[in-house]
Amino acid sequence: MSLTTTVPAPAPRLKKPSWKDPRLLLGILLVLSSTAGVVALVGSADQTTEVLVADRNIPVGTPVSAGDFAAVPVRLGEVSGSYLPAADGIPDGSVASSLLRKGELVARSDLGTADGLDRKPVGLRVDDLLPSGTQAGSRVDVWVALPDERNGFKEPQKILTAAEISELTVDESVLGANRSTQILVLVEDGDLPGLLSAQSNGARIAVVPNPGSGT
Repeated sequence: MSLTTTVPAPAPRLKKPSWKDPRLLLGILLVLSSTAGVVALVGSADQTTEVLVADRNIPVGTPVSAGDFAAVPVRLGEVSGSYLPAADGIPDGSVASSLLRKGELVARSDLGTADGLDRKPVGLRVDDLLPSGTQAGSRVDVWVALPDERNGFKEPQKILTAAEISELTVDESVLGANRSTQILVLVEDGDLPGLLSAQSNGARIAVVPNPGSGT
């Protein structure tokens, strides 16, 4: 009986990685690019930009200058281009193209020129009390009742729907007996003739809040 002895094969030796190995170079490049991306992201998150904020409430159509705003440093990240940097200043002839409330950041779209406004502010005098909370920015329906032949008024007709109030002032007499509200509503060019005609013909004007307009 003969015995057979099996000699184990030598274990493969690991090769020392070479700098010329393309897989090693690719791994190093991936690590470096990932690290650079993280550093850039953290750096951009910490970067602040000085932008303008309104120093007071500014109605639509109001001419504005640098004195109406203050500069504040903020972190805006990817949306920084949507806001007006303080270093750019205010272009000559600018007006507020939307209602600016005190302390709000000024977007580039918030400023324009008077001839570029698609809505014009029109003053209305309202004798009826408006609900508490009605303010600049609120939406209202405007109704008018034209005079009739009997020194009365015809049936009211709605002439504006969800018009935005740009400014509101309450006037009271010395004794407090008479009270009226002066408001500026923003009116599109196509609606101006009807409203101005109603005013010039002595129409009675009523304003009804429209909080559900969603605009």
